[in-house]
Amino acid sequence: MEKSDKNEAFSPNASNIKQEKSSQGSIRRYQKQGLTWKYVSETVDSKGKKVTACDFCGKQYVGISRMKQHLAGLNQSRTACKEVSSEVRDSIRKSLKEKEEKTNEKIVVDLKMEDYEVKDGQSSHQSCPSQNRKRKRETKPSKENMAESAKQHIDRIRRTKFSIGGTENPLTEDLHQAVKNLSAELYAKDVHFLMELIQNAEDNEYPEGVDPSLEFVITSEDITATGAPATLLIFNNERGFSEKNIDSICSVGRSTKKGNRKRGYIGEKGIGFKSVFLITSQPYIFSNGYQIRFDEAPCSHCSLGYIVPEWVEQHPSLVDIQRIYGSGSALPTTTIILPLKADKVKPVKEQLSNVHPEVLLFLSKIKRLSIREHCQDPNLSTVNSIGIVSETDFMTRKSIDAESYTINLSARGTDSENQCSYYMWRQKFPVKNENRVERRSEVDDWVITLAFPYGERLGLGNSSPGIYAFLPTEMVTNFPFIIQADFILASSRETILLDDIWNQGILSCVPSAFVNAFTTLVKKTEAPVSSLLPAFGFLPVEPSSYEKLNLVRESIKARICAEEIVPSVSHSRQKFFHKPSEVGRLIPGFWDILKKATREGAGLQNISSHGIYILDSSFDKEENDKVLDFLGLKPVKNKWYAKCIQGCDLVTSVSESTYVEILLFIAQNWQSRFHSTRMVKVPLVKYLVQKGATYLSSLADFSPRILCLPAEKNHSWLLEWNYEMKCTSKFVFLPDTTRTALNASSHKETIRNWLKEKVSVVDMSVSEYAKRLRDNLNVDKKLVVSYAHFLHHSISAGFLSDVEAEKCCRDMPLVDNYGNVNTSRNGVLVPASAGKWVSLTGSNPWMKDDYIELWEEYLLPGKFACVRSKKGELLGFLKTHAKAGDIPEIKPPNAAIPALSGALIKENALLLLEWIKKNRDSLPPRFLNSVKGGSWLRTTINGSSDYRQPSKSFYHTSSWGNVLQSGSILVDIPLVDRSFYGKKIEEYKEELKVAGVMSEFSQACTFVGDHLMRLAETSSLSRENVFSILKFIRHLRPSPDDFITAVKNHPWLKTSTGYRSPDGAVLFSNDWKAASLISDIPFIDREIYGETHLNGFKKELELLGVVVQFPNNHSLIVSHLNPAKLSFLTADAMLLVLDCMRQLSPQKLINALRNSQCFKTKSGYKTPADCYIPDPEWSCLLSVFDSFPLIDEDFYGEKLSTYTEELKQIGVVVQLEEAVKGFVRTFKHKATSSGLTRYSASSLLSCYKKLLASNLKFPEELMKTFKELQWLRTKLGDFRAPESCILFDPEWEPLRLIANLPFIDDSSNWYGKSIHDYKKELKSLGVTVELRQGMNHVVSSLSLPDPSRITPASALSVFKCIKFLLEDRYQQLPKEFLDKVSVKWLKTHAGYRSPEECLLLDHSWELEPCDGPFIDEAYYGSELKSFKQELVKIGVGNDSAKACNLLGRHVYTHSDSDAISRIYRFLRKSEWKSEKDGASSGRIWIPSDGKWADVSSCVVYDKDKLFGSQLNVLENHYNTGDLLGFFSSAFDVRTNPSMEDYCALWQDWERTKDRLSFKECSAFWTFVVKHSNSFKAEKFLSESLTRLPVNSPDCSSSSGGILLSSKSDVFIADDLLLKDLFIDSPVFVWYPTPSSSALSQTKLTPIYRMIGVQEISKCVEVAEAKLTDGVKMVKQESDLIGQGLVRLILGFLSDPSLEIEGEERSRIIHSLVSLNFVETRETISTEYTLNLPSKGEKLMAKAKRMIRWEREKGVVYAEKREKACGKRKVLEYATCFAEVIAKGVMWEREDLIGRLSELVKMAYLVEFDEEALEFLMKSNNLQVYEEDEKLISDVFSFK
Repeated sequence: MEKSDKNEAFSPNASNIKQEKSSQGSIRRYQKQGLTWKYVSETVDSKGKKVTACDFCGKQYVGISRMKQHLAGLNQSRTACKEVSSEVRDSIRKSLKEKEEKTNEKIVVDLKMEDYEVKDGQSSHQSCPSQNRKRKRETKPSKENMAESAKQHIDRIRRTKFSIGGTENPLTEDLHQAVKNLSAELYAKDVHFLMELIQNAEDNEYPEGVDPSLEFVITSEDITATGAPATLLIFNNERGFSEKNIDSICSVGRSTKKGNRKRGYIGEKGIGFKSVFLITSQPYIFSNGYQIRFDEAPCSHCSLGYIVPEWVEQHPSLVDIQRIYGSGSALPTTTIILPLKADKVKPVKEQLSNVHPEVLLFLSKIKRLSIREHCQDPNLSTVNSIGIVSETDFMTRKSIDAESYTINLSARGTDSENQCSYYMWRQKFPVKNENRVERRSEVDDWVITLAFPYGERLGLGNSSPGIYAFLPTEMVTNFPFIIQADFILASSRETILLDDIWNQGILSCVPSAFVNAFTTLVKKTEAPVSSLLPAFGFLPVEPSSYEKLNLVRESIKARICAEEIVPSVSHSRQKFFHKPSEVGRLIPGFWDILKKATREGAGLQNISSHGIYILDSSFDKEENDKVLDFLGLKPVKNKWYAKCIQGCDLVTSVSESTYVEILLFIAQNWQSRFHSTRMVKVPLVKYLVQKGATYLSSLADFSPRILCLPAEKNHSWLLEWNYEMKCTSKFVFLPDTTRTALNASSHKETIRNWLKEKVSVVDMSVSEYAKRLRDNLNVDKKLVVSYAHFLHHSISAGFLSDVEAEKCCRDMPLVDNYGNVNTSRNGVLVPASAGKWVSLTGSNPWMKDDYIELWEEYLLPGKFACVRSKKGELLGFLKTHAKAGDIPEIKPPNAAIPALSGALIKENALLLLEWIKKNRDSLPPRFLNSVKGGSWLRTTINGSSDYRQPSKSFYHTSSWGNVLQSGSILVDIPLVDRSFYGKKIEEYKEELKVAGVMSEFSQACTFVGDHLMRLAETSSLSRENVFSILKFIRHLRPSPDDFITAVKNHPWLKTSTGYRSPDGAVLFSNDWKAASLISDIPFIDREIYGETHLNGFKKELELLGVVVQFPNNHSLIVSHLNPAKLSFLTADAMLLVLDCMRQLSPQKLINALRNSQCFKTKSGYKTPADCYIPDPEWSCLLSVFDSFPLIDEDFYGEKLSTYTEELKQIGVVVQLEEAVKGFVRTFKHKATSSGLTRYSASSLLSCYKKLLASNLKFPEELMKTFKELQWLRTKLGDFRAPESCILFDPEWEPLRLIANLPFIDDSSNWYGKSIHDYKKELKSLGVTVELRQGMNHVVSSLSLPDPSRITPASALSVFKCIKFLLEDRYQQLPKEFLDKVSVKWLKTHAGYRSPEECLLLDHSWELEPCDGPFIDEAYYGSELKSFKQELVKIGVGNDSAKACNLLGRHVYTHSDSDAISRIYRFLRKSEWKSEKDGASSGRIWIPSDGKWADVSSCVVYDKDKLFGSQLNVLENHYNTGDLLGFFSSAFDVRTNPSMEDYCALWQDWERTKDRLSFKECSAFWTFVVKHSNSFKAEKFLSESLTRLPVNSPDCSSSSGGILLSSKSDVFIADDLLLKDLFIDSPVFVWYPTPSSSALSQTKLTPIYRMIGVQEISKCVEVAEAKLTDGVKMVKQESDLIGQGLVRLILGFLSDPSLEIEGEERSRIIHSLVSLNFVETRETISTEYTLNLPSKGEKLMAKAKRMIRWEREKGVVYAEKREKACGKRKVLEYATCFAEVIAKGVMWEREDLIGRLSELVKMAYLVEFDEEALEFLMKSNNLQVYEEDEKLISDVFSFK
């Protein structure tokens, strides 16, 4: 920004960056050493902010200013310290008062100058040493004098510059034009006026001792009397305007800041103070006596606006300004008053309200900024008031050209006050050559400042700017830090230009600055690790919305990840940092364990000794995940945890509760982390083998142990029995303390489940223990008995529930009477000595059923695990829980009881019945059979007793005995002897039934019947026996059912099919005659029994199941059906069969009928499926072919017609649908076997016509067959389906030539013309009878012949077909058709073409028909125009796009320039572009040569006229600019020759020329300079150019030509001394003379380097010439190597960034001071050799050197100096001396030789003066440490 613009608003002087640092440094010392600092201390608050704390009361403030107010008690009501002493308070008040007085004085600097001269415009404190300054104070001139002088100055400007009241200025016309340009520039830019004013204030100069401040006050008062609705006042306490500033502000383009960016000015945009014209028409300036205003309207005296000053006499007055500012304070030096434009009031208020609180953050001068509205009523304010204060704590650290400090910002608004501290890092970076730009040409260093806010940033809204260019932009970076640099801004000042190479260079340095700042924040502090967390919050974890900033973010990430920056666990006060890749994170749950382990005394010192460093616990938290992920920290590998747990001995060194947490941690992470690690080998599991010692085992080694986890109440009980039962040694238990801790855990189930998966773990209940104990008893019978006692007492003591007891006892091992251990059995018997079962069974009948008899030992008493069992006590337990049984409780065996085979004594019989009673529902079959079949039951028959089987005995009642006796045949019945058994037997009636004893009358009847049937089994019953049975049935009526049941199913009745049971036999009658013809029915033998006698017992026969009636017995007929009898049936038999089908629908009968020839037809007997019964309506169908058998309806009579459904069921064809199927089969057979004649086809059409005329619904299948079968003969000689045929019509005639159409053969050989009588029927079948409906035939049959044979009529017919197709298919043509018409058949002016290659001519295109493939309209006639749409649909082009495409290809067939030009003009108008890699993309017509040229050989322009013979320059052939532009856009013809073209041209020159003209060389290299900034261009140049231009002494740059020399023989003269040595040889690269801005040496040199030209300094070979004689020794105490030189070198070596230790520094100094100086009169010279490889030559030169250091000898040779010599000689000697010393000292660090050499040279030139040397070292930031001072002292005291 111009000072005419900024300092047009404010003051003239500015300091450079170094001065800014110096100024800041002095402020730091002032603040730190001031009075207030004696009573405060610095600390960090809870939010990480740096604060000052009062030593009296402890109150904390950000910054020192408020602390001064606090201690001075200037605001007693709120912040005054209550504890400070009155002496301290008074002293601080006095100090503040003196400071305020100083601000009212003007400091005058009196410079005492010796060898220095201050030039005009140069800052005084830049040009003079500080020790020569003298200051004195003097009072300011009076306001009246200042005003008078200022007014005179303004009058002089108006008179001399603007010719107002004076002679005319000859430059007035130039001023007019400048003002016009200013106006255009001002309103063309989007300028933030407020930022411009703040920027101006920052560029101002301020008196010493004042805090620079800027105040904005807006008021609705019109103090300027201009009618403005509001006025903005800006107050600034700068030095004020000088005459030079006023001259500048009254000019255009004469900023006092131009070229001063390097000195700290931040203005840039070229608008500056004049930006106020955006909001005001008349700005006012009151400063240093000046009271002026400007007007944007042209002055009435000179017609100029903006820059003509006018003196202000009345409005506004100083009184008005003071009233607005406030009467309590003096007005600042400068006040700007802006009466606002009406439409700008609201925008201005918005800008004022939106000033960002961080606006002062990167301003080095302004410390206070305030904004307020002046209102009578504060509640009416429409502007957000704000006061911003900046305080800087300059605790400077310097390294790598950087410094850090803290800024405290406080912002006080209307309703709130906020503060924030910012850690600031400022670092310099040298500007890279590739990033230099013109507008920053004077800047050599990028100064990048990063701000890191501690706590919540001061801001507006939800987002804050992330990039500053001294003032905030509107770019939100999403980074947690702020980037400040001298960025180049967009015109709106809202954003930086991310694509600008200057800005890109700055951004490329930001990662380095960030890493340096971050490492300083993190590592260079003594704060604990936990306090470093806020610093890691500054990492740019979140991506930015700006892609270029994301590159910065990624670079930061890469650099940070390479730094040792992440803190690891430390068990001492020492902090350890490592690279992120070397540090691992832990699972949060494991951190909890480690923290508890630490509190419990576990030794974790070696936690980072397991292969990776562990992240500090204060960092390793979920809330830090994003930061840690950004750094790339990964969790430790799973195997680490196993190493840690074992290596740190965590299991045994922690409490039981922590041990349980370790187990829980492992359990929860086992599957996902530890299952495949060595965790399985880590001793983790504690256990007890018995009471006493605790053991550890790993999971892998735990087997075969079983870990028991009993309930609390069971623990002691199981331990006692575990000791008792010696077989359970592999059962182990958790220690009591571990078990208690585990049970107290809320995750105990998780741990238990995990243990169960990994080792054998049992939740050991007593029942589970019993089960496992049982599995370990083996065959020890004593242990088995003890086990029974264990279960007995566990149940008795309540340790086992009933359910558990039952489960445990169910499989309890027992010892049998043989002493064997039995683990598998089906039952248990009590010992024989204690049971009843022996008396009834005699032996153990259950043995086969796996029942055992208990050992007698179970009856004995015993004592186990301190518990006693009485005698027989255990047997009761076994009866209850082991089901040890005895008769009658025990279940009977599934075996015969031997005792039951004979008579049982009464007691045993009754015991047996009792046994049956108790087990009645579960009696085994063998046992029951032995009961039923044994003769053990005592019975009586006719008074005599006998023992019988129960199943043959009766327990009778008196009610049925007489009945049976009176009507029975002679049968005896045995009865149970009740008198023998007594009344006790009556209790077992049911048991007797179970045993088989009968007691019912029905049973007695059955007994009689069974007796008779047994007789029938031995011999056939006689006729008399049969009639006796019938008579007995008649006697038993009405209740003969039981007897009938006994006899009816036995085969005792003689029938026609043999003996059989009565059930199902038939009593014959005439009704059964027809049935007998088809079935084998069992009729009762009438010859044996007699028909008459049988008829007398019809009722009894019927009761026995004999069939005596015919009706409703169709099923009997069917069941006895004989399929062999079904062929050739009589009419009655056939009708009976059909009746059976109607009644029963038996599948058996239906199947038999289908396969038999049962129906009589006119062709003989046929199977049903072969028979038809036609209907008159469709009988014609069967007459088409004489092959259908019809049933003889005369034979069967009318009744047959009533069985239609039955006939259909067995397959007779009775309906049209079925008849159609038969017809279709016959029809298909005929059609496929060529059996159809023209006569059958005619008969078929006739029948079809008849069926259509009838009322029948025409069968779909028949219609389908008619339509689908190929039965119509065509003229193509084949048969086709109707839909594939055409009935000829004259409309089809033109298409015959181009399509093979299937017309029906209507010739006399086939159907004849009569076929046309069936046109309607044929159409209904799908035959095409009209052209309109035959498009499918056209599509499929079209076959375009040779195009010359296609007549116009045929083509027009095709067009008509296309029209029909489009109408039918919704404007879409079938692909098949398009494929067929895509061949070449359309006649055009360019020959026959396919439609895609044709065009319809549009006369608006200004083309001739012969110019392209346009259809020949004359050939096709006028009718063609009516088919335009159809032609387009098949691909003919009629639009310009298609025309461009075709003409673009067709143009290459022309050789007529006029036609080609017409086509080019058409293509240009249509904005056509050639297809890439297409046939049309490669050539352009060259008229003068009459040929087509490749595009790659063409360019549009050749402004340097270099390529006439190499390229086709189109501007030489086409003189119209429109076509030249067309070639460039359409064919991508290069506008100008490319880098490849220029390289090819140069290569041609290399081959053909030795010299180039100046014009040629300049033109070539001018192009290269402009276009060499890409990798591709660099590659072309470096690979293509082998010879380069050189400056040769035999010719000038403008005549004679420029010599070309091999690249290996050409050098860059980077060393001017070497250049002078070889200046006469043509070895240096060419530069134009005189130089031009386009081809400056600055631009050409990097290109030469890039091409591969080497610098001469790197190629020349140096050899020292030998000295011969004339040597003279000089004293060792040479004044050249004195304390001054040593001190300077030590200060240089002590720079921390060089990392040179004290021991090394001492070695260097000793080697230096021990040098021997030798003077010689002989010339010391150096020989230089330059190799020219391509020529095989060497150039030799010799140069004089004044000094030489021979390191091996420790000698420095020097030419003898003359005492009186010129300044050049002195400077030459100083330079040579400095280089020798620097090379000798830093020979191992060549990169440092240059810096040291410059320092030594400057020190030599001032003769190592002590004060000058001190200034030189300080200005270069060099100092000598205490130990080095001692070294100097020792060295020189020794000397």
